[in-house]
Amino acid sequence: MIRRNPSLAIGAVLVALLTLAAIFGPLVMHTDPFAIDLSHVLAAPSRSHWFGCDSLGRDLLARLIRGARLSLGVSTMVVALSLAIGGLIGGAAALAGGWVDGLVMRGVDIIMAFPGFLLAIALAAILGPGMVDLVIALTAMGWTGYARLVRGEVLSLREREYIEGARALGARPARLLMRHLMPALAGPVAVQATFGIGGIIIAEAALSFLGLGARPPTPSWGNMLDAGRAFILVAPHLTTAPGIAIGLSVLGFNLLGDGLAQFIGHRR
Repeated sequence: MIRRNPSLAIGAVLVALLTLAAIFGPLVMHTDPFAIDLSHVLAAPSRSHWFGCDSLGRDLLARLIRGARLSLGVSTMVVALSLAIGGLIGGAAALAGGWVDGLVMRGVDIIMAFPGFLLAIALAAILGPGMVDLVIALTAMGWTGYARLVRGEVLSLREREYIEGARALGARPARLLMRHLMPALAGPVAVQATFGIGGIIIAEAALSFLGLGARPPTPSWGNMLDAGRAFILVAPHLTTAPGIAIGLSVLGFNLLGDGLAQFIGHRR
């Protein structure tokens, strides 16, 4: 596996480590990420605090792990909602065809004409900081890509013999999409979703860095970067640790997506 598809193997390991840390890290670590200890303000990494402490003496590793749970949870939720919305819209447009397809996709094109991250910033600023509003803003940014992907795949699949046979037997468009077409789209959609999670991790961190995401004291990799930049000369670990966490997480999902694309391509 490693020799044939190193991207898939390395990406799977990084994503598995991130997932395990997000799920089981808070259960294994007995350090409270919210506990303030003024005797360890800006403490450097040590045996008692492996990644050091922040400006309030809170353990940085505990906050990184709690931030991993938030980042992974938000990105997974956003990708799931984006896929559900975009998949249904794109699939329905492709099956309907004609002016319905043209109208729907022109609407998608108009939304995609706006820079996605700027759209997310505008929505987050309007809705206000908070996790629910953050998910809404990021979903509004991400669903159009899935709509175009699903539409393109459905257009190439709808003329297949088994689809024509299902239509001849009286299958309705909704049944065609959910029962016959969606399973065939699993591979391309999985690749797109894997890359999408990496992109949402960056977007969530950026919005939190700007103060439009998770509210302090809730630890987010983005707001940890923002809090640490004031001490970058005296305590560089405050920005280095969350920066590395973001980089490794995005690298893992990108490698996993690239490996899945290679694996699906070989099977075809």
